[in-house]
Amino acid sequence: MCNCGCGTCDKSQKGITLNESVASKQILSEGLQYHINHKIPLTEHVYRAGSSAYFNLWAEARALYARNILEVKNTDDLEILNETDLGHFGIIYEIKVGDQVKASKEYGGLSGEVVGVRGSFIVVKTIEGDKSYHESNLEVLNKEGKEVPLDFPIELTEGEIKEILVEAKKKVKKKTPKLNKPMRSSSGGKAYKVYVRDPKTGNIKTVRFGSGGLRAKINDPKARQAFAKRHKCSQKKDRTKASYWSCRLPRYAKLLGLKSNFSGFW
Repeated sequence: MCNCGCGTCDKSQKGITLNESVASKQILSEGLQYHINHKIPLTEHVYRAGSSAYFNLWAEARALYARNILEVKNTDDLEILNETDLGHFGIIYEIKVGDQVKASKEYGGLSGEVVGVRGSFIVVKTIEGDKSYHESNLEVLNKEGKEVPLDFPIELTEGEIKEILVEAKKKVKKKTPKLNKPMRSSSGGKAYKVYVRDPKTGNIKTVRFGSGGLRAKINDPKARQAFAKRHKCSQKKDRTKASYWSCRLPRYAKLLGLKSNFSGFW
C-alpha cells in the first residue's frame, strides 16, 4: 500500500515495464533491462546525469514509449517524457560573431549574420531585424555541427537582444541566471528561490518558495501525504508559481542541500 498518498510507493507502480506481446527484452540495452528488472523509475537513473549513457538511455526509453512498447506509470517519468525534450538530440555549432547562419523552419527559416553571442543564445541580423535563437535551432552555413542532447531551448525578449548587442560591442561578459534550477535564498522571507521564464511576458522572474521548517518533512510519509492533499500537488503545472516548486521540493533536494529518498510529489 502507498503510505504517503503519492501513488508511487509500490514498486510495481514506480517502475517501467515492457509490453512483451509487442517486443522482447532482447531489443533493450543493458541499462534499460536493468531498470525494468529492478522496477526502477527512469528518474532514478543508473547512469551519471549528463553522461552519454544517460542521454542515450532516455532516447531509447522515449522511442519505445512512443511505440507503446514501454509502459511508464511513474508521474515524474511521464512528465519528462511528455513535457520535455530530454532524450531528443539536435545539431549545434560553435557559433561566433560574423558567422552566416540559418534558423530552422520551426523558427522562421531566416538567414543572416551573427552580431551577438551570450552562452547558448545567438542574435542574428536578418532582413526582418535582429532575432534571437537558441544555438540548437541554428545551422552555420560554412561549418560542420555536432549532435548534442536537447532539454529546454528558450528564446530571448527584445530587451534582452538589445542588451546582448551592447555587451558584444563592449566585449563585456555577464552571467545569465540558470533557469529551472532551485537554490537557497538569503532574502525575500523564503528558504529557496528559482529563476523561471514567464511564458506570458518572455521575461525571467524569481520565484521564492518554501520555509526552513520543510527540511525535516521530506522523508516523513505522513507529512508528504498531508502536504500533497492540502496543496493539490498533482494539479500544479505552472512553473511561475511557488506551489509548483514546493510540490516538487524532494526532486531538487540535492540542489538545495537536503537529503531525500523520495523523488515524487509531496
